[in-house]
Amino acid sequence: MIIDSRRSQNRESGQSGIVCHCHLKFVSGNKVGIAYPRITETMQRFCCLTIYLSFALAVYLLFPCMPAQAASAPAKIFFAYGTLSARLVPFWIAEEQGFFKKYGAPAELVFVRGASTLMAALASGDVPIGVTGGTPALGGAAAGADVAIVANVANRVNVEVMARPGTKSVNELRGKRFGLQSFGGTTWLYTMLALDQLGLDPARDNIRLLVVGDQNTLNRALETGTIDGLVLSTSVFSRALKEKGFPTLSELKLAIAGMTIVVRKTLIQQQPAVVENLLKAQIEGLAFTLSPRNKATVLDTIKRRIKVSNLDLVEQDFKEVAQEFERKPYPSLDGLNNIQRLMKGQNSKLAQLKVEDVIDDRFVRKLDESGFIEQMYASYGLK
Repeated sequence: MIIDSRRSQNRESGQSGIVCHCHLKFVSGNKVGIAYPRITETMQRFCCLTIYLSFALAVYLLFPCMPAQAASAPAKIFFAYGTLSARLVPFWIAEEQGFFKKYGAPAELVFVRGASTLMAALASGDVPIGVTGGTPALGGAAAGADVAIVANVANRVNVEVMARPGTKSVNELRGKRFGLQSFGGTTWLYTMLALDQLGLDPARDNIRLLVVGDQNTLNRALETGTIDGLVLSTSVFSRALKEKGFPTLSELKLAIAGMTIVVRKTLIQQQPAVVENLLKAQIEGLAFTLSPRNKATVLDTIKRRIKVSNLDLVEQDFKEVAQEFERKPYPSLDGLNNIQRLMKGQNSKLAQLKVEDVIDDRFVRKLDESGFIEQMYASYGLK
């Protein structure tokens, strides 16, 4: 309550007097003003005090437990993500379908451009939880960020190894050039894992890795002969090359920790129930996403979020990423070890990191052993 007492002039009669303006300021920001013209200052103070006490009594009688409830209610939690991809749709669904609220986890998804920026926000405490790739998650932990990996929504990725027309087998890739977006980035990681799975080693087999540019630029480089090979994880780009006669030499499933949920350890220590409820919402978001009866809603969500107008491309993209989702999103030790094995040559701190110390699977394990996960998928008609 704000009390504003001042002497004012009656505009019609020219007489002056004390005017009491008693403003009751509520949470919404609205104000209620009451004026008492030309009364004594003592009476003015008395009337405002009476209103104040009446209001305070009413609040106490109507909401006697309000302070305790407000203190126990968790504050809004900013849940960050750093890329626009159909792989994020379970999280978008959880927000738009109200699953975070359903489980009492007041989360708001926020887009933070780039994985490095997201990990910096986690390290500084600007956000307490985020979803990113396994590479930046491990890199952040190795750099000293006080974080834990509590879940991996995707523990594998489907890729295609494509080459110039006339290339018949993977053995012909020795001595060739592969295109990348950057060293240490996602395309580099996928390329290294794919070559490893095919029995090829860049150093031994004289395979040159060239930084070319983004995905569109990489496609053009293969078309013009600037590079000889390319590893693709999205059919939107591989389909365009296939239509021009470029062969797919191999289709692979790579064990890698993608879609990693990273949480500040302070949130785990102080509010473990909130972390558990956030994972409940994500799991229901995934169950909703995978249920055929929700296909139209899921595709529309992806289309709006990544701003792609071609529904056929959206549907094809979703069909592929849906195969990567883990129904029981345990942190992937194998996937994270793969990342460490390939990255430690470029990051000495990562080489010293013990991956097991970064993983905290207690929340997924509890939800699994309690039957929550199986029951959730069953409720959406999924076996």
